[in-house]
Amino acid sequence: MKILVVGLLALVLFVAGCGVNKDYVAEQIQASEARTGAQISGVSDKTDVNAAEVAKLQQLARELGDKADLAINKASGFENYQVLWTGEVNFSFDSYEVDDIAASIINEAGTKMEQVPGSVLEIVGHTDATGAAKYNLMMGEKRAGAVKRHLADNFGISLYRMFILSYGETKPKAMMDEQQSASKNRRASLTIWGALQ
Repeated sequence: MKILVVGLLALVLFVAGCGVNKDYVAEQIQASEARTGAQISGVSDKTDVNAAEVAKLQQLARELGDKADLAINKASGFENYQVLWTGEVNFSFDSYEVDDIAASIINEAGTKMEQVPGSVLEIVGHTDATGAAKYNLMMGEKRAGAVKRHLADNFGISLYRMFILSYGETKPKAMMDEQQSASKNRRASLTIWGALQ
């Protein structure tokens, strides 16, 4: 009888312990699910914010491009302007420094602008797809600005004759699956517009 009472008591304690353990495990699972849900919600919110910012920047780049095209095509006195010269310079990763090769191409543009005093230069900066869209727009602008500075410093070209724009990563020259696509996309495109003589 004593063994039966001890066994029954052990069984009662075991069942009671299992109930406590089940409740504890259920509480832990519920707390873990709540933390995971909060983390997923936070990541989702950040993704939505980033996607909205990228969309705004892409729209801004399109609008700026349209305005630059309109300014060149519609400005009084520029109706008969045509492309007189085009060139392109490349930049190192995360750089807007004009190296010797880039300088020689930019110098060609400077010489052409000296030969055609009424000409204007459109300088468009581009980047590869590495980095955030906002940073890439800024880097593209710095690359275009470096070309403009070089021409102003070395040829005395008036600033009002040079227009800069950045497309960042939005207008790649080479697709990602092409060899050396990133280095081809880190560039500034130069277009000299002028009236044919």
